[in-house]
Amino acid sequence: MHFIENSDRANIRDRQHRSLLDLLRSTIGRNAFVTGRLESAGLSLERLEQLDFETLLAALPFTTKSDLVTDQAAHPPYGSNLTEDRSKYSRLHQTSGTTTGMPMRWLDTPASWKWIMSCWEQLFRIAGLKPDDRLFFPFSFGPFLGFWAGFEGANRLGNFCLAGGGMTSQARLRMMLDNDITIVCATPTYALRLAETAISDGIDLAASSVRMILTAGEPGGSVEETRRRIEAAWGARVCDHWGMTELGPLAIECEHNPGGMHVLETECIAEIIDPISLQPVVPDVAGVRHGELVITNLGRVGSPLIRYRTGDLVTTDAEQCSCGRSLMRLKGGILSRVDDMVIIRGNNVFPASVEAVLRGFDDIVEYRIEVRTERAMSQMKLVIEPQSELVGDDAAALRTRITQTIKDRLNFVPDVELVAPGTLPRFELKGRRFVRVAE
Repeated sequence: MHFIENSDRANIRDRQHRSLLDLLRSTIGRNAFVTGRLESAGLSLERLEQLDFETLLAALPFTTKSDLVTDQAAHPPYGSNLTEDRSKYSRLHQTSGTTTGMPMRWLDTPASWKWIMSCWEQLFRIAGLKPDDRLFFPFSFGPFLGFWAGFEGANRLGNFCLAGGGMTSQARLRMMLDNDITIVCATPTYALRLAETAISDGIDLAASSVRMILTAGEPGGSVEETRRRIEAAWGARVCDHWGMTELGPLAIECEHNPGGMHVLETECIAEIIDPISLQPVVPDVAGVRHGELVITNLGRVGSPLIRYRTGDLVTTDAEQCSCGRSLMRLKGGILSRVDDMVIIRGNNVFPASVEAVLRGFDDIVEYRIEVRTERAMSQMKLVIEPQSELVGDDAAALRTRITQTIKDRLNFVPDVELVAPGTLPRFELKGRRFVRVAE
C-alpha cells in the first residue's frame, strides 16, 4: 500500500504548491490577520496565483511569534488569525507562556483538528506504531496541544491509550506496568524523572514491556547523551517528535534511522534561513544546510501560519534516509533555539550543547544553567546536583572534570557549584534549566 508520506520529491512539491494556493484562496478576504499582512506587502491573490511555486513562496512575508503576541494583545482573547466565525471553532490550546507573561491561545475548527489527526496518522506510521501497541501519557492534560493530539490520534487508529493525569510518579509507573504499556509519551525530562523514581522504588524498567519512549517538548530527545541515558534506563528506543501549539505536529524520527527527524512536508512547507540575513541558506559542498527552521502549515486553514519563524536551529541531512522517504530530515533533530544563544568569552554557546556535555556524566542527576551579565560580559554558572553527597576531594574532582570537559568541548570555563541531592526542582513537562539572572 502506498502512503502519502512515501511520495517522491516531485509529488511532494506539487502537493505543496496546490495546497498553498488553496490556503491563500481560503483565507484572503476572510482571515483578517493573513489578509492584512499580505495587503501590507502589496500582494493580491490574483498576483500570487500567477507566480511559480518558488517565487510565490519567497514573496510571502515571514511571521514571527512577536507578530502573534502583538495581534492577540490587540484583539483579545484569540487574535485576528481566524478564518471562520468564532462559533465555528471547537478546540482551544495554548502555550505555556510568552515574553509578555501571557500564554498564546490557538483555536481549531473541526476541519483543522481533522488535519492534525491526519498529521499524527502519518507521523505514527513513520515512527513504527504497531496495531497492538499500548500507549501511556504520564502527565496531566492541560490546555497545551502537546500529547492531546497524539493521544487522540493513536486512539483513532484503534490503539489502547491511557492518560495518567493527577497521579504521582510512583502511581504512574505502577499503572504503566499493570497495563503492559509498550510506548510511553513524555518529555525527555520526565522520562528521566520516571527512571529516577523507578530506581528509588526498586523497579527494573528495562524488564518492562515498554519498547519505545516517544519524546517531545524540548531538544533532549535528540541530544545524544540524554538519549543514551533514557534508552539505558528504560531498555527502550527513544523516538523524538517535534511540533508547536501554533503550528501542529510536524516532525518525527523514523524507526530505521535514529538521531534525526523527518519533517512532514506532505502537510507543510519547510525552509531553512539565515536568522540574521533572513535569506535562504545555500547548501554547502556536502549538500547540508544549517539555519533557522521556517514552516508554512498547509491544512490548518482555520488558523494558519505562513512562513513562520520557529526560532529552532536545525541542520539538514543531505544523505537519503535508509527508510527510503524523500521527506526533509533534520540531522540531530532540533539543535537549539536562536534566542537561547549566549556569547561566553567570544564563543557562541547553546543550552543544548551544555546539556550534551553534562548528560555524559552518569553521576549527575540534575542541573541548572545560570547566565548573568557582569561588566557587559555574559558569565555562566552550572549548578550541579550529583547522585550522592560529595565533599572534599570528591566534590573538587567532579567540579574539575566538569570544568575541563566544558573547556575542551565548548572552549570556555564555567563556574561550577555542587548542591545536595534533591535540591534542584523536578519537572513533569518541559524542564526549566536555563535561567537568565538579573544583574
